[in-house]
Amino acid sequence: MAMGAETAIAAAGHRPFSSVPHTGGDGLLAVRSAPVRDVPFSLRAEWQALAADAAEPNCFNEPWFVAAGLKHLSGDGVRLIEVRSAMPGEPLIGVLPVHIGADYGRMRVSHVRNWKHHHDFLATPLIRHGYEGAFWCAVLRHLDAADWAPGFFHVNGLVEGGPVHHGLELAAGAHDREAAVVHRIERALLQSDLGADAYYETQVRKKKRKELKRLRNRLEELGPVALHALGPREALEPWCDAFLSLEKRGWKGRAHSALASRPETAAFFRDALAGARAAGRLEMLRLDLGERPIAMLVNFLAAPGAFSFKIAFDEEFARFSPGVLIELENLRILDRPDIAWMDSCAAEKHNMIDSLWGGRRAIVRVSVPLSGLQRAATYRLCRTLEQASAARRAFLSQVKEALA
Repeated sequence: MAMGAETAIAAAGHRPFSSVPHTGGDGLLAVRSAPVRDVPFSLRAEWQALAADAAEPNCFNEPWFVAAGLKHLSGDGVRLIEVRSAMPGEPLIGVLPVHIGADYGRMRVSHVRNWKHHHDFLATPLIRHGYEGAFWCAVLRHLDAADWAPGFFHVNGLVEGGPVHHGLELAAGAHDREAAVVHRIERALLQSDLGADAYYETQVRKKKRKELKRLRNRLEELGPVALHALGPREALEPWCDAFLSLEKRGWKGRAHSALASRPETAAFFRDALAGARAAGRLEMLRLDLGERPIAMLVNFLAAPGAFSFKIAFDEEFARFSPGVLIELENLRILDRPDIAWMDSCAAEKHNMIDSLWGGRRAIVRVSVPLSGLQRAATYRLCRTLEQASAARRAFLSQVKEALA
């Protein structure tokens, strides 16, 4: 970052960036970190450009999404780690938001972790293609030397076996450390060489396809049913209003977990979608019965991938499965030549989406020790307790199966 940009950030209330040079396989890298409450304006364009050459696409770590979360959600205590070539004029290598976590599972243990919030469904950092191992080596070296970094390093939300996860494993090995996978889930993934119609016929059994067609026909008896997509010149605000209203009228509203249940989450949603649209990432779909929206879907597109961010449906029409019907329309993403896959961002073993999408994507959490005797002892204690807990769960599961 140029000195002018550093001065501007310091003037905005951030402490100056500290530099830790690191010689990785791709030459001299410089690491800078500072507390932030917003993405520095001087970094946004460069960060967005990095997304186009990232080893793995991830809209949830693009600057517009991070900025919305920092502004409206849990932005206190977040630091932004920036890795770039030490040579002047070279492009940004990677950006990683981190914070100090106070809880590790059920243990009260301070540690460094990549920052994410409840509406962030993938925390894989954006790293320039080809620099995955060098990026993580630089980050580990920086954390080793940082007096603000306690405990160990916990990375949440990596695609298992992807280039970013593999780079972290290589970097940890280069530092004679393990990169332990401490948690793993699988969620639905839409990926196929087939077109939408062929995929639907292959993935969904005939009996269920017949039932869904019957539901669509019954719904059409009440009025015209049509799918609409947010147009490039349409105002975004009415679409946001409709989605927030639709979601709040359902079970999430009754549970006080809808976006519109809290002003800060509603504001986050509006800002995130506005940022996505400005970056060319936003797709919104709406299934209407006459003039009434009965299901809506928000997708983020980052070729060659895509992410299904939020879905809402009108529970008054639940008997017609409007959420499933709009997901059937969403299969049309397979017909786009620029999109190869879509991450559902859904919970593991989600009945609805798992029945429609045949692919699965494994998401892992990884823990890596940092240098220092106290840090090493903290890490080893946590890993020992984790392993003992896992062994106990496995034993109880075997006993349960034996008694069944």
